Amino acid sequence: MTPQANVIREALAAGEGVVRLAPCWVPRSFLMPGGRLKLDPRDLYILGGHRGGIDERWFSSTTKAANGALTAPDEGLSYIEFQGKKVLLKEAIETAGDLFLGKDVMEGEGGWNLLCKFFDNLGPIPHHLHQTDEFAARVGQKGKPEAYYFPPQYNFKENSFPYTFMGLEPGTTRDDIRRCLERWNEGDNGILYHSRAYKLKPGTGWQIDPGILHAPGSLVTYEPQVNSDVFAMYQSLVEGRTVPWDLLVKDVPAEHHHDLDYLLDMLDWEANTDAEFAKHRLFTPQPVAPVEEMSEAGYAENWIVFSTPHYSAKELTVFPGRTVTVEDAAAYGTILVQGYGKFGAHQVETPTLIRYGQMTKDELFVSAGAAANGITITNTSDAENLVFLKHFGPGNPEAPAHPGL
Repeated sequence: MTPQANVIREALAAGEGVVRLAPCWVPRSFLMPGGRLKLDPRDLYILGGHRGGIDERWFSSTTKAANGALTAPDEGLSYIEFQGKKVLLKEAIETAGDLFLGKDVMEGEGGWNLLCKFFDNLGPIPHHLHQTDEFAARVGQKGKPEAYYFPPQYNFKENSFPYTFMGLEPGTTRDDIRRCLERWNEGDNGILYHSRAYKLKPGTGWQIDPGILHAPGSLVTYEPQVNSDVFAMYQSLVEGRTVPWDLLVKDVPAEHHHDLDYLLDMLDWEANTDAEFAKHRLFTPQPVAPVEEMSEAGYAENWIVFSTPHYSAKELTVFPGRTVTVEDAAAYGTILVQGYGKFGAHQVETPTLIRYGQMTKDELFVSAGAAANGITITNTSDAENLVFLKHFGPGNPEAPAHPGL
């Protein structure tokens, strides 16, 4: 047995099926960090100004970031930490996936097909889309639906643009967007004139399917999504900063880099121009059980992401001084966003300030077996709630459908 395999099994055994994960930080050269992820301000540009600031923290990730030629070999990949030793979660699932995800999931999915992150930007990012499976496959990747939830604990300030443009105004035509692409090198190509912005509200979220244009605003966003990093930027100028054509065609076959018809084909026109866009894609939390029953037991739990078979998410709140045992039907990753206490065999606490490379006690991965048996969680504070966000991969059988779809 390899040293890595020993660490994996020892960590699982000591944690009673739950392992601790190290923070995973990801820079973006074309964005400006919002400074709310609790990473020490001295470390926002620790990878160098040429790499950009760190404005994302990835959770339970087995997906390498697609950040160009300078991307580090393990950039975007989560590490299991155990007694000072580290091993990639990706390697753990590839070599012991049955223990983490269960045999049925490994046979059906082949691994942990989920990427989840916090996104934190000072202002808006360009109007862009993520390719469907059809278009992503042409560059050897997977399509990417994604969901948003705006955790109140991280949104103590809205930053400069707490609105997101989503989709296109009903009646927008291919020729309208073609003219925007033709004006790429003339400053603002005007694509946002064909969209509408929605005010972002902490404690709510959205579902964005592949092919839908969106320009995320400046709230800290919790994003469960399919484990892919494909995208195409359709906006040429954001807050006075130019967006290179390269970011429009990053995941487009070379022969189509200037094929406007191909670029227009990547849009899901029906979904983009849906007259009831918000009705179909806005989420409000849904209790997982009767509210009074949960409250009496000492906790509250809500579905905050649902409607798609690709992923789902919950928000779990354990009240001050209470101990509860919570069962789930699938393996999941979790990030603590408020409070301190005990999660199974692990002490957990919400950090105040994190140095780059520093270990924390706020992120865990729960194996399928441990989830099914139930995790006993204690809030050791007598005043503050203990709050977790829990992200699930494909096919959690308990996830409800969205009433608008």
